[in-house]
Amino acid sequence: MEILVCVKRVPMVGGKIVLTPDGQDVETRMSGFTISPHEECAVEEAVQITERLGGTVSVLTLGPPAAADQLRDALALGAGRAVLLETDGREWGPIATAAAIVAEVRRRAEAGDGYDLVLCGNEAADTGDYQVGVRVAHALGWPCVTAIKSLEITGGGDGGGGSVARAGREYRGTEESFEFGLPAVVAVKEGINLPRYPSLPGRLRAKRAAIERHEPAWQEEGLRKEALRVPETERKQATVLGTGADAVPALLRVLDEWGVLP
Repeated sequence: MEILVCVKRVPMVGGKIVLTPDGQDVETRMSGFTISPHEECAVEEAVQITERLGGTVSVLTLGPPAAADQLRDALALGAGRAVLLETDGREWGPIATAAAIVAEVRRRAEAGDGYDLVLCGNEAADTGDYQVGVRVAHALGWPCVTAIKSLEITGGGDGGGGSVARAGREYRGTEESFEFGLPAVVAVKEGINLPRYPSLPGRLRAKRAAIERHEPAWQEEGLRKEALRVPETERKQATVLGTGADAVPALLRVLDEWGVLP
């Protein structure tokens, strides 16, 4: 079973979001980068599948040279091969991103060792466009299922040898189930599994691993980003009623206004 997992380098934002002066990107000097929880689960699912059926997990990202760090994180979790589609750092749209991934899938197939399954996160953690997995499947003519919370593969395990995949998801309070043959594209959601922590031997192996690099040509798309905007948030202000016994009358007045006092 040959599995490709697609991940994206995104800002690690845990507090207040700050934009760069030109309004084009999120300021990351004090935060760093990561991949989304959906994609962490996609890597874990791929590793679990190959542990059961055998095969290799390849992890791919499209981004600047620094995105190799995210690939090494995935290698430390059990992926065996990493592919960096190296760019100059500009943000690629979903159409161009999907085209670059499709080129990698076809390149691998021409080499005689094609992928049986492509896994990706259900949506990007930063843009949330939900498009890349669907566009990849459409270009390849493969089945595609999204928002998946369970995945089981039975049969030959080689995509062309009678393998059957069963995937499930929740939709408006009901359980939906899909059955399809491989190769296919599956977009998974956080919660399909519990990602493991990387081991020390895994980190050391990832640090030494070679990363395969390709440089896809920049592709313009119909949409152009004008600027990012941080949504307005409600501002709250605290009022000091006083200190010690002097604050009691003001406190009683506020409690009375709230209807707390009998």
